[in-house]
Amino acid sequence: MPQMIFVNLPVKDLETTKGFFGKLGFSFNPQFSDDNTACLVISDTIFAMLITEPRFKEFTKKEIADSSKTTEVLLALSAESREKVDELADAALAAGGSPANEPQDLGFMYGRSFQDPDHHIWEVVWMDPSAVEGQG
Repeated sequence: MPQMIFVNLPVKDLETTKGFFGKLGFSFNPQFSDDNTACLVISDTIFAMLITEPRFKEFTKKEIADSSKTTEVLLALSAESREKVDELADAALAAGGSPANEPQDLGFMYGRSFQDPDHHIWEVVWMDPSAVEGQG
């Protein structure tokens, strides 16, 4: 079985956040979701657990970062083409997300970023496969 990752993210309003990611074409696994948590399916092995702040506090003794003022994590997703980068970033902005950083175009690599409704920063990046193959 391949290794999986479950990224846990605190959210202020679960329904708003679910609606945002639903507009981007993502689905949720109801088996791992309830009134306080939504399991966002990114791929067969990558999931984001969107957890209401009160529930999230039950998992840590630390304060929850105010992601509107500080950056606790940068979440980077690969895309299969430059067009797919633009498609997801444009959909995020149209769904109520906000820009995070300027687009980055290095020719062999292209990326854009956005903030979700809870101000978590998501980067979407395409890299030319031939540029990757040349590494080693």
